[in-house]
Amino acid sequence: MIRKLSDVATLVLAIGALAIGMVVTAQTQGRKSRTPTANAFKESGSTKKPLYAKYKGVRIGMTAAEARAKLGEPEMKGDDQDYYLFSEKEMAQIAYNEAHEVVCISIDYTGGVGAPDYREVVGPEIDVRPDGSMYRLVRYEELGFWVSYNRTAAEPGMVTITIQKIRI
Repeated sequence: MIRKLSDVATLVLAIGALAIGMVVTAQTQGRKSRTPTANAFKESGSTKKPLYAKYKGVRIGMTAAEARAKLGEPEMKGDDQDYYLFSEKEMAQIAYNEAHEVVCISIDYTGGVGAPDYREVVGPEIDVRPDGSMYRLVRYEELGFWVSYNRTAAEPGMVTITIQKIRI
C-alpha cells in the first residue's frame, strides 16, 4: 500500500511539473522573443532541417495511435492528452487536437538530468537571465511548429523542451 501511495505521489508531482512547463511555454508563446525568428537549422546537403523536431520518434501531426505506438502505454491516457513518466527525472505530455493528431509535445527533465544540450534544441544563442535561467523559442513558420528550451534557475531545476504546432 505504501508503495502505491508513493507511486501516486510521484505521478501527481510529475503531472504538476508538466502542467507548470506547459503554462510557462503557453505564456511565453504570445511574447515576442528577444532573438530573431530562428534560423536554427542543421544543413543536410541542400535540405534544411530543424535541430529538434521530434521526441522518441513522436512529431507534430502524428496520430495519437502512432504516438502511443512509439512511446508505449501512458501513465494517464485521454482523448486530448497523454502523460508519460519514463523515470523520476524524465516525463512527457503529448497533447492532441480534436482530430487526435499530436499538436504539442512537452518534456520535463528534473534537475536537467538526461536533457539534451540547448544548442541541440534551439541553436547556439539563448537568453541567459541574471538568475541563471535560460530560455529561447525558435519558430519554424514554413514547417508549422515552434520549439522552445526553458531551464529554471531554482534547484534542483527543471529543463522543459516543448514542440508545438503553430495555430493557423
